[in-house]
Amino acid sequence: MRIVVMGTGGVGGYFGARLATSGCDVGFVARGRQLEAIRSQGLRVQSPLGDVTVTQVAASDNPAELGRADLVLFGVKLWDTAEAAQLIRPLVGDDTAVVSFQNGVMKDDILKEALGAKHVIGGVAYIAATIAEPGVIRHTGTMHKLVFGEYGGALTPRIERFRDACVAAGIDVEVPPSIEQAIWEKFVFLVALSGTTALARVPIGPIRSNERSRAFFQDVMDEVVQVARAEGVPLAADFAAKRIAFADQLPPTMTSSMHGDLDRGSRLEVEWLSGDVVRRGKRLGIATPCNRAIYDLLSIHSAGRAA
Repeated sequence: MRIVVMGTGGVGGYFGARLATSGCDVGFVARGRQLEAIRSQGLRVQSPLGDVTVTQVAASDNPAELGRADLVLFGVKLWDTAEAAQLIRPLVGDDTAVVSFQNGVMKDDILKEALGAKHVIGGVAYIAATIAEPGVIRHTGTMHKLVFGEYGGALTPRIERFRDACVAAGIDVEVPPSIEQAIWEKFVFLVALSGTTALARVPIGPIRSNERSRAFFQDVMDEVVQVARAEGVPLAADFAAKRIAFADQLPPTMTSSMHGDLDRGSRLEVEWLSGDVVRRGKRLGIATPCNRAIYDLLSIHSAGRAA
């Protein structure tokens, strides 16, 4: 399978490397020091599940140089989505699938508008992985799961091929009946994890252990659930309460990429997370005070330290 990773960060770098070592033909789009390191020493993954090094990597900062792909694994930061979607147009053939493992629920609307709905399949990634240094991806924990599928639920040949490639690479994989619901299910938890860890500047452990912050965490999720249900996504009314039980099973040191971005002074994705919840809630007539608090307070830092 010919795969191009658009955005060789924690998610794209990790899964792209796993797929490359299992026999897929994988090209990587990267830039700056990350690209230089990959070209000079390959792409390395450090993981409790086993380290991986991909040598002789096809890597470029220009997607057009990598040729047509069967599948584009799309993993840029949310603010770069529209621009990056235009850049990958040379990769997209008649049956090319583009699957975004970005955060949020707005991502695929942007990709469908840029590339055409027939090319976009929905995706969700569950993993804690970051760029440890240029050319090195560090995976923490043992969770490394991809969930993806066609909008509408059809089990098409391209979904089957990608699923089989993931299985061959040792990646946990799921093709759910409704990828839209799966995306919203992750969104519920992600919005709360990102918002609370960034706002409090602590990992999940202290948040879930403190009575008031734990209640706030659940309230943030519940607001997202109410918005999803109003949008027609059939989440259970008690979905947020059940996700608290999931949070209790996570390592206490687990945090969010937005927390890391805040510490580094980088731009934040809050506009597409709690910000999106606030805007949808306003349109649907649903109060979202907890998400508004996150959105309003983190807006101070949302453009990054340089700005």
